[in-house]
Amino acid sequence: MKKVLFIFGTRPEIIKLAPVIKAADGEGLRAVVLHTGQHREIADEMLRLFQIHPDINLDVMRSNQTLFSLTSRILENFERVFNAEKYDMIVVQGDTTSAFLGALAGYYSKTPVAHVEAGLRSNDKFSPFPEEINRRLAGSLTDLHFPPTELSRKNLLKEGVNPKNIHVTGNTVIDALLWALKLPYEAPDALKPVFKSGKKIILVTSHRRESFGEPQRRVFKALLEIVEFVENSMVLFPVHPNPNVIKEVSEILKNHSRIHLCSPLGYLDFIHAMEKSELVLSDSGGVQEEAPSLKKPVLVLRDVTERPEGLDSGALKLVGTDDEKIFSEAVKLLTDKGAYAEMTKNPNPYGDGRASLRIIKSIKLFLDE
Repeated sequence: MKKVLFIFGTRPEIIKLAPVIKAADGEGLRAVVLHTGQHREIADEMLRLFQIHPDINLDVMRSNQTLFSLTSRILENFERVFNAEKYDMIVVQGDTTSAFLGALAGYYSKTPVAHVEAGLRSNDKFSPFPEEINRRLAGSLTDLHFPPTELSRKNLLKEGVNPKNIHVTGNTVIDALLWALKLPYEAPDALKPVFKSGKKIILVTSHRRESFGEPQRRVFKALLEIVEFVENSMVLFPVHPNPNVIKEVSEILKNHSRIHLCSPLGYLDFIHAMEKSELVLSDSGGVQEEAPSLKKPVLVLRDVTERPEGLDSGALKLVGTDDEKIFSEAVKLLTDKGAYAEMTKNPNPYGDGRASLRIIKSIKLFLDE
């Protein structure tokens, strides 16, 4: 039985690799799971939901850690892991530090690397930071590339990747979303008043490093102006635990009756909040992929996105951190049915829910060659 090491460290990676791990087990591969431990509590909830039990947990998380310290700790731990055991393939996902370093460890140990969600590019090395460069570096070390879309495949071809090693699969986040929405669900007491309010819910997430400080304050100012202007609206804002986010949120948003601040939501709570929302404002990559499946327009709180397929389909619109632009676009969607229909009329460009099976079948063929 071929032994495949799946590496993840953050909540989004778990969501996007969970269906791939399940598919591996169902197709006769031995899946070994390594969790770097970059996200603790919020990652544990995902592991329980998907019933994944890591075989290796590096527990690298430290408060206020820097990219320098995180990178060195992960890489030193990887050396011990790869000295202790050999693997037939390493699978990494996306654009995290653990994805890049997992690919680098594969190169150092001469182990083939598969990259799930390969080929996304913003072409701005500092936005998103450090994700754009993490993804590019992981791609340069990868043997088997799984871009979610045709555009991502073209990005890889432009960079000289052998077409034989590229397989367009769709995005596994859609696999996870469609699976999870079928599970039994009851909203927690803290969310029931929001869901039953009768208001148009604006779901907000904001956590990117490049937005800290004045850009973030402009976003929060726009949220205040939106709820004041559209009286039947309500903001639901699960606040990221980063101290930079918490401080600004507390100073600007905490005293408005129609701005509901809460701790980060569990995955099921979040996808059901997204399903019940009217509009999503987010700087999250995963949300840009998930929301179109639920026919929810997304105003992207970034100046560039490595997911242009959503822009082309009309499901996403870039608004950056310009408070006037955020206000005008949000108000238009909340009050203009035609504008809303225009952003929600097309199918999700990111997948059909079968990406994971395509990935595993390609890995098996690669390993059997």
